[in-house]
Amino acid sequence: MNAIPKEALKDAVALVTGARGGIGRAICSALVEEGARVIGSGRAGAPVGLSLDAWLSHDVTSAEDWTRVVNEVRDRFGRLDCLVNNAGASMVERIADTSIDRWRYVFSVNVEGVVLGLKASVPLLIRSGRSRPGGSSVVNVSSIAGLRGVAFNSAYCASKGAVTMLTKSVAREFGELGYPIRVNSIHPAFVETRMMDSILARYVELGLATTVDAQKAIFDARRPLGRTGRPEEIASGVAFLCSSAASFMTGSELVIDGGATS
Repeated sequence: MNAIPKEALKDAVALVTGARGGIGRAICSALVEEGARVIGSGRAGAPVGLSLDAWLSHDVTSAEDWTRVVNEVRDRFGRLDCLVNNAGASMVERIADTSIDRWRYVFSVNVEGVVLGLKASVPLLIRSGRSRPGGSSVVNVSSIAGLRGVAFNSAYCASKGAVTMLTKSVAREFGELGYPIRVNSIHPAFVETRMMDSILARYVELGLATTVDAQKAIFDARRPLGRTGRPEEIASGVAFLCSSAASFMTGSELVIDGGATS
C-alpha cells in the first residue's frame, strides 16, 4: 500500500478507536507517519510509547461517550477527516454453550459501537469532507470472519458480517444523500496481537487444540502465504483507505489475509 500520494494525509484529523490493541496501535502509528493528526481512544489510559496528538477515554458502546468524544475532537481540532472504527471484542465458544449476555456484549462493541460512532460523527465528517480532496473517510475494521464462517466463532463472525453489510448500506446511503464521506471495511485474517493469543489459548481451554502453537500452525497452514499477519500490514491498508488514493472507493471490502479467503 505504498500508493498513498505524498502528503495525502498531512494534517488530516483521524480518530482511531480501540487504539490500545496491536492493530489499533499500528493504525495510529501508520497515520502519524503519513502526517495525520491522530486521536486515539480506548477504555483505559493511553498506551506507553505511542505518539499521538491526543488520547481520549472512550467506551464505544456508550452514546454519551461518543457525543463527548466527537465534541472534544471538534473543539480541539476543528474537524474530523478520518474515523477508524477499530474497537472490537471476540468470543470463542460452542454455540450450544454461548451465553446470550456475552453474545450481546460482542455485538454491542463490534456493531452498535460502529453505529453509535457514525451517528455521532456524521455532521463533523460532512463538514470536513467538503474541504478535503476525496472527502472524509470512515474505515470499519471487520475481519475475514465477516466474509466466511469460522467454527466456534459464531458471535464474532455474525457481528463482523453485520459490520460488512452495515458498511455497504451506509456507503450507498451517504452517496444518495450527497455526503462527502467514503465508507469502507477492512478484513484482516489472524494477526499477531494479544487478542489472537487469547483466542488461541481459548481453543486449548475448550479441548479443540493440544497447544497454542499447534492451533496457530493449523490456521497458518490455511493461508497460501503460510503465516500470521503483522499489525503494520493491516495498518497500511487503513492508511490507504483514509487517503485520497482511495478517493474512488466506497462500500468496498479490503481483504488483507495472506490468501485465506482466496
